[in-house]
Amino acid sequence: MSHDDLQNKIRNHDKQTENVKKLRNNFFNKCRLLEDYDQEKELGFQSLSLVDKAKEAKPTANGEKDVTTPSSATAPTAPEIKVAEAEDDEDSYEIGDMFYAPSQLKKILTAALDTLPMNEVKVTLLGTYQNCTPGDVIVQHLQKHLGATTVSAAERIGQDLIGHGFLRLVGNMGNTFANSSKMSYQWKPKAFELAGKAPAPTLQRKGTLANMLAPVEEADDLSPESPGNALSDMFNRYLSQPRPGETQYDKLKREAAEADEKYKGGVQKLDLIRCNLEEAMMDHFKFMERCELDRLKAIKAVILDFSGAVSNVIPTLQSTVDTMMLFQETVQPPGDLRFMIDTYRTGSFLPKVTTYESYYNTAGDQTYGVDLELRARGDRKRVPLIVTSILQYLDNHYPDLETDEARRSIWTVDVPLKATHHLRNVINNGKAIPRDVLEKYDMPIVASALKLYLLELPDSLVSSRVYDVIKTIYHTHGGEGDDQTRLSVIQNTLGGLLLANIATLDALVSHFTRLIELTSAEEQYYTDLSAAFAPCILRPRVESIVTLHDKHAQRLFRDLLSHKELIFGELKRERSLNAGRNRAPSSTDESSRKVNEQARARAVIAARSRPSSPATASRNRRDSSRGGDFPRIPVNPTQSPTTSVSSRYRQSLEVPGLPTSGPGGLGDIDPQQAAFATQESSPGFAQTAESYEQSPEDDAPPSDNKLPHQPPPKAEDSGFRRASRGYQPRRNIRPEGVSLSDRPIED
Repeated sequence: MSHDDLQNKIRNHDKQTENVKKLRNNFFNKCRLLEDYDQEKELGFQSLSLVDKAKEAKPTANGEKDVTTPSSATAPTAPEIKVAEAEDDEDSYEIGDMFYAPSQLKKILTAALDTLPMNEVKVTLLGTYQNCTPGDVIVQHLQKHLGATTVSAAERIGQDLIGHGFLRLVGNMGNTFANSSKMSYQWKPKAFELAGKAPAPTLQRKGTLANMLAPVEEADDLSPESPGNALSDMFNRYLSQPRPGETQYDKLKREAAEADEKYKGGVQKLDLIRCNLEEAMMDHFKFMERCELDRLKAIKAVILDFSGAVSNVIPTLQSTVDTMMLFQETVQPPGDLRFMIDTYRTGSFLPKVTTYESYYNTAGDQTYGVDLELRARGDRKRVPLIVTSILQYLDNHYPDLETDEARRSIWTVDVPLKATHHLRNVINNGKAIPRDVLEKYDMPIVASALKLYLLELPDSLVSSRVYDVIKTIYHTHGGEGDDQTRLSVIQNTLGGLLLANIATLDALVSHFTRLIELTSAEEQYYTDLSAAFAPCILRPRVESIVTLHDKHAQRLFRDLLSHKELIFGELKRERSLNAGRNRAPSSTDESSRKVNEQARARAVIAARSRPSSPATASRNRRDSSRGGDFPRIPVNPTQSPTTSVSSRYRQSLEVPGLPTSGPGGLGDIDPQQAAFATQESSPGFAQTAESYEQSPEDDAPPSDNKLPHQPPPKAEDSGFRRASRGYQPRRNIRPEGVSLSDRPIED
């Protein structure tokens, strides 16, 4: 039953994926039509201006025309833009909840025109309409032949037929389709053309307004093309329009907005279906794992019981029983299950997100699945807000936990995917995460949401383009005594990544190195953490049997944790120097040497020719700030000696035009909330337990957002516990934190 349900979910996911693709194409086509209309309108105004200028030209005194007249051979011709008409034969039609190709719709219309009765409908003042069918008859036909299970579904199909120009309402205001025998709908010529059928001959309209106004002897000679009938048709079209007075530009703009909303709704629906499918797959795999483990345990128990029974009944088979007991010892259910999984595995859990693609290339109201550089640009930060918000939240709440083991296990514990998706759906809006939202979830769920964000990125933090390069580095320089060469090559390779990737990777590694240092983690934790975060840091573009058992991603993350200062410090220095070279002119540049010398000479002459102060020497006044060997007041009092060198250039990880701190940024940690993010804090968590505000009971998180409670082990004496007992940190320690605005290293 679980397998069948899983197959149904997969089919629904594939169906919605195709639907989203069609909605995307429809939205892009509407946007292109709107752009083409804007360009045509702009160029049309230009051509009108050229014609106006030509008309303003007057003939000369000799009777000769100016060369700028339209009849001149050299007159500039207005540019022509031929907008290709929409080819209905190549586009699909959205009827109800389905998309039909022209060939499929042709069969549907042919069957409808052959089956449905065609009647005449007489409308007062407007005449007689041919090829009309009542609304209830059309609904019955749609329920029978198009699979419309309800009347509302059939009405939606009928409304789409009106929208595509196959039907129109006669005798009433508006253009709405309804299941009513009193409302008749006329099949328009477009339906007959697509079906390849000829419409019924149109009879002369009698009793129309034109016939009443015409003489009696001429009334029978009126044709459908007469002015009276033309006026009647125009009046009827005006009454049948859903939005009278709407211009072509407004119509295109409205259709583009409607297509955009449908596309967004389809993407959101697909995302929910995908998350539900992944949760069902995880539950199914865990169920199969339990079944296989129970089977192996049952095999081991049966062999043991059978050997004991045979040895008691048949003593002569004692040697055979001993051999069976020896084989029984080799059956290890957990180890055998792990071997089976490793042998037949197909890949890691790497969800593929279908994101909303804006026609105007913006990140939109979404966070997960969006390119890292695009999301950081939308947040106006070097690191996306979701990364900094979660890291800051965890930093502020580490002291709330009892032991170091509990703090370390936040990143390695197995969290149910359903709980992670619950938090993901709440914060997947492209905005900063409020603090009270994360307060409702356990810390392992918050950490799992960050890992899921990294897994759903289109590309890993260390781009898949350098996957083979990293693999070659560890094959060539993976020895114990070759660390310096390997780290140098890794640093050069990481230098080619985008700045947002480097800054995000630096923020993560800095967080983990502080956690490992303050909790005194053992060697095994390095291995567990590297195995958990390796797919988030580096993964191939397409996973195959060749890349299934690669371990260099784990080794790379291990090197980043062990040699963080060496790798990222050199990267910061290079980017700062490159920024300085790009912004500060070289002092050895000879191209402007003469100009600089003249400017300095003029400045010296101006300083010497400055008149002295008329005040007397005996006057009690403040001494001059200039003069003598050294100025009494610093020339630049706002610049401290510690920042005189590094402030010349913009820092490599700062956003130009923005303050260095702000809500959600890497340098935006509240000094009262983050114990290691200010200048007066130590590398440890120097906060006391009283500094954290307790959330009210009415804001307590729901029970389904909490992990099963486990009794904590014995508390360890670490930086967290010393902080809770009022430990005062030293003041002269360099501050540590999530902030990446390090200054260039001074030689």
